[in-house]
Amino acid sequence: MASLWRYLLAVIGLAAALAGIVAAVYLHGAGQGPDLSLSKPTANGLFVASLRPQSGAVQQGLLQSWQLTLVARDGTPVENAAIDIAGGMPQHDHGLPTSPQVTGYLGQGHYRIDGVKFTMSGLWQLRLTISAAQGSDTVVFNIVP
Repeated sequence: MASLWRYLLAVIGLAAALAGIVAAVYLHGAGQGPDLSLSKPTANGLFVASLRPQSGAVQQGLLQSWQLTLVARDGTPVENAAIDIAGGMPQHDHGLPTSPQVTGYLGQGHYRIDGVKFTMSGLWQLRLTISAAQGSDTVVFNIVP
């Protein structure tokens, strides 16, 4: 009978330890989501890119214009960069429903992007490939309409 009690206590102890590990892993990950900042350094640190919708708010279902501000590592505006835009919804494994393009250089490192549309709620990404006198680099923005 004593060995049955020891066995039962060992099982209960193991279950409690396992429950503690699961809770710690869950609570450690809770509250951590994707980086939703709209201003960040590029992957290799050549530029700092800041993105904002012209309307002031990210909107779902509407064709939007956005403004990209691009500065070099030293803070000087990046003039006349070539910028390619791609993206999509990574959790659904599909691309953007439109083909956003830089439609104008506004001066002082500001670029107008037209054709941005997020057709549903959820996490979207805009991936920018930037080529300028300083070199080429990339940046990914996570956006939730």
